[in-house]
Amino acid sequence: MRPMRSYGGGGGGGFGFPSVESTAAKLAIGLVVGSVLSLAVRSLGALLVLTPGAVFPGLMLWQPFTYGFVEFSPLGIIFGAYALYSIGGGLEMSWGSKRLLWVVLGGTVLAGLLTTALSLFFPLLRSAQYPGGWVMGTIAWVAYGLSIGRGQTNFWGMPITGNVFAGIGAGFVLLNALAGSWISQVPELFGLCITFIAVRGGSPRSILLRLQHWRLQRQLRGRSRHLRVISEERPDDRYLN
Repeated sequence: MRPMRSYGGGGGGGFGFPSVESTAAKLAIGLVVGSVLSLAVRSLGALLVLTPGAVFPGLMLWQPFTYGFVEFSPLGIIFGAYALYSIGGGLEMSWGSKRLLWVVLGGTVLAGLLTTALSLFFPLLRSAQYPGGWVMGTIAWVAYGLSIGRGQTNFWGMPITGNVFAGIGAGFVLLNALAGSWISQVPELFGLCITFIAVRGGSPRSILLRLQHWRLQRQLRGRSRHLRVISEERPDDRYLN
């Protein structure tokens, strides 16, 4: 049973921060360093953030891989780094470093690629600039909550379930979309979908096994249509020899 952990202070168990050598800490440090450099050298920031029109056809193919380490607002940098270090650290202790990278960093990259693909059909997206530090932080937040599910955690002194914790993280994205424009939240919205599939849908191997199971069941049902039920009445034994 997963122990109760707290975020933001307040009672209930507390949270042990991971080592600075952990993968979660390195992601958080990368976000802080990338953001500070982007603020100090604006031209560098323009190259690192995701601008769908620059990725295709502009051929700045690195942007879906770098935008997750850039935030321009102080709150975005602080809370994004905190989410990666603390909440991401909790995921790393449960999942291990490899799965943390696949879900949190890989999900951020995939969200950027999907945003770029969507811009081919919605021209308004092509000129938008997307720093992705909070995309990565949101994925870590929601993934942690979904991984706990109905188990208990602690948020600012309030005992809540993991599902509610995940809902709070998703709520921030939806509120930002309502307060501003859905265009500004496209990577985050993709990130929410990717996180749900990654945590609740299972690993690529489990999805493949499910597809194989479904295919086998379909084949068996198709073969069963050609079978005929044999009458329970025994035939005359004289004709068996």
